[in-house]
Amino acid sequence: MDTIGGGAMSGRAMGNQVERLSKLPAELTQARRFGKARSAQSTALLEDYVELIADLLASAGEARPTDIARRLGVSHATAIKTISRLKRERLATARPYRGVFLTENGEELAARVRTRHRLVVDVLLAMGVPVEAAEADAEGIEHHVSETTLKAFARFLRSQT
Repeated sequence: MDTIGGGAMSGRAMGNQVERLSKLPAELTQARRFGKARSAQSTALLEDYVELIADLLASAGEARPTDIARRLGVSHATAIKTISRLKRERLATARPYRGVFLTENGEELAARVRTRHRLVVDVLLAMGVPVEAAEADAEGIEHHVSETTLKAFARFLRSQT
């Protein structure tokens, strides 16, 4: 017997599983899935910025574009461009020589992203993933996971206690 996902599986069952996984989904189903991924990628950047800005404001009292750029590993120009996008989306405001501040919508988004991040990290830790890997992996997963999956994660964690 082989194992998949931690459970024993006969060769026949494994063959059926592989066959099911290798079939293309219906066109509309696949298009919806890819569309969801593209949408998540589009918002992931803004989510990372508002989460970091909230953290900087809470810990240092200010979020300067230079600090944002350094912490995200991007150029100052890239940070300025994205901060401008945050302002257009009404997630942040910026004052000359005073840094970046979140609007009420920006603060709400940062709180949602932080909660989602924490939940993903906690699930990974419960599965035995080392802390550093869980934190790093959550940075990508948190932007793509659906509300349905987040609810399942929360149920899973509750069942572990």
